[in-house]
Amino acid sequence: MQVISPNNVKIYNLSAGKSLPDWISDRKRRSLIKKDPELRDRIELIQDFDMPIVSNQVTVSPDGQYIFASGVYKPRVKCFDVTQYSMKFERCFDSECIKYKILSDDYSKAVFLHNDRYVEFHAQYGKYYKIRIPKFGRDFDYNYSACDLYLVGASNEIYRFNLEQGRFQTSLKSNCTEENNCCQFNPVHELFACGNTDGLVECWDPRAPRQIGILNCAIDSVYEDLSDKKAKCSITALKFRDGLNLAVGTSTGHILLYDIRSNRPLLVKDHRFELPIKDIEWHKESDLIFSIDKRVCKIWNRHTGKPYTSIEPGTGLNNLCLVPNSGMLFMANESPKIQVYYIPSIGPAPKWCSFLDNLTEELESNPTSTVYDDYKFLTKQELETLGLDNLIGTNVLRAYMHGYFIDIRLYKKAKLINEPFNFDEFKKRKIKEKLEKERENRVKIQRKLPLVNTELAKRIIEECDELKSKVKSKKPLFNPLEDKRFAELFTDPNYQIDMNSEEYKLLNPVVQKVNEKKLKKKVVESVAASEESDVEQESMSEDSDDSGSESSSDDEHQWKQSVKEQYKQIQQEKRLKEKMERKKQDNVKQPKFYELKDGLDIYSSSSHNKDTNEIIKNEKMKRLPMASRIQYLNSKNKDKSKHDELVFRSDSLGNKQMTFMSKKARRNQDEDNKTMKHHLERKNIRRSAGKITKTLKKKSQFFKKK
Repeated sequence: MQVISPNNVKIYNLSAGKSLPDWISDRKRRSLIKKDPELRDRIELIQDFDMPIVSNQVTVSPDGQYIFASGVYKPRVKCFDVTQYSMKFERCFDSECIKYKILSDDYSKAVFLHNDRYVEFHAQYGKYYKIRIPKFGRDFDYNYSACDLYLVGASNEIYRFNLEQGRFQTSLKSNCTEENNCCQFNPVHELFACGNTDGLVECWDPRAPRQIGILNCAIDSVYEDLSDKKAKCSITALKFRDGLNLAVGTSTGHILLYDIRSNRPLLVKDHRFELPIKDIEWHKESDLIFSIDKRVCKIWNRHTGKPYTSIEPGTGLNNLCLVPNSGMLFMANESPKIQVYYIPSIGPAPKWCSFLDNLTEELESNPTSTVYDDYKFLTKQELETLGLDNLIGTNVLRAYMHGYFIDIRLYKKAKLINEPFNFDEFKKRKIKEKLEKERENRVKIQRKLPLVNTELAKRIIEECDELKSKVKSKKPLFNPLEDKRFAELFTDPNYQIDMNSEEYKLLNPVVQKVNEKKLKKKVVESVAASEESDVEQESMSEDSDDSGSESSSDDEHQWKQSVKEQYKQIQQEKRLKEKMERKKQDNVKQPKFYELKDGLDIYSSSSHNKDTNEIIKNEKMKRLPMASRIQYLNSKNKDKSKHDELVFRSDSLGNKQMTFMSKKARRNQDEDNKTMKHHLERKNIRRSAGKITKTLKKKSQFFKKK
């Protein structure tokens, strides 16, 4: 059993806790219950009060002895007997059940509307009869005086089926353009009301089937300043309290309370989630209204609209059922377990579970502090330091007050990632503490002053001695060294005062000033004691008082100057540290980067970079065109064998061309020219052997020409 108290109202969740599967043997079940305290301490009002996947609707029979629940999968309905705290029977369907209604006082007669347009009538033994309606159904209600079943669905027609005659009667046509969503008969005068997708509630008289009146619950009646007239507000739920009061739920998350004699709403309640209202229930024993959407069940006052409390189970809600004359309620939801809640402040427990009152009284008389062992509370700043601020808005974090609850396992992992050496330091500290405890039995060197904050302890001891000498009282004076509250200040090294920190250095002039005043007082007292005459003592005291009064302003000025000097020294030390770090970085060899020069430096050699820089810096050369700059450079480069060559050409048509020859290409050209010269020289010097070959070779006479 889980206890929550939103808005200081105690709510007991009776369906919370672990559950065991059906296929476990009884022996295994008993052993698990003995071992696990959560299973042993849980409250199971009704056995197997659940569905395989999802529950759609829960209702209590008029006599209060049976509970019906429908769900999937497979589509089924379960009937539970509250006197036996167990299931009475279970029946499966061919298709999912949208809505059902118990026609008798007990479980013997019931009607089920399915999503395949079939309507099934069940008797005590099972299915009795089945009919089919022309359009898909959404809701239905039963008129007990005329034995008529009114069905609304995906059309503007209201189908009527008479159970006494066993046939359909002429249907009623509503003014809606698309479909009707919900309907109900008034329990006092049997006025029939149905809500449609156009935001209209139409009222019919079943005695003479005709329309009596229309309530316009469209969204423009809720928001008067709305400019978009095309926006639609469909009716999703409606419920009568008595002969006059009607509650209407809309698809925009609003609930409108009407007196059916007026077309103006008495009160408009907003759920603030912009989700369609699934169901509305009036608590007749009090002035409270229960309304649910997919996310939350809100309980509020019907006169003022002030919220009383709310229930947010964490799963999608489908249907709400209040147990009559009690503070218990059931909620069908998008999970296997059917939610069971008990609110003692609204009403007592039902007769079949009256022991709940004794349990709740015992819990209230012995309150226990709710500590979340599995969760850790963190503020937004702590989340940012751990690097978990990107999880805000997800299911991992649970928003509460000014922070969030997070799973303790995730918190420990994130802390280890951010502080990997923290555990090692903690381990070393614990080992050191254990070793010191073991050394306590050895011979100790008695110390008057502690090892931690020795200067502070010395100062405190001196002040205590001075007070003892001045004040002569029987009561012992307060000594911080002997007080247990300040023991860690002189034993724990985490409380050690750092003399080299900036904060201490800035406060150091103040400490020096206090010490100087104490020294002055000691000097004055010693001089006064050395003087014999009382007159001289008085004069010395007057001089000291005058000098103290005159030097008060000078002391303040000196103190300010000392603080400024100390601040300057700290800044100088910082600068020296930064310089040292820069020198260390400069000594480390790093790759050098070079920038390409502007202008024509990319074409010039390294020896002429200075000349080109001087030319470019000159304002006159900057204004010259490109051709004149190139000509100037070519004239400067006299030895073209060593330097790059730039050639600028222009023809009569105005086309301009610039050619460039690098050092390497020119060197290769020179080598080619040398080889060509060498070949020409060798050609002139060598002797040809053509004459020798001509004399040796003689042609035969057969090849002579005629």
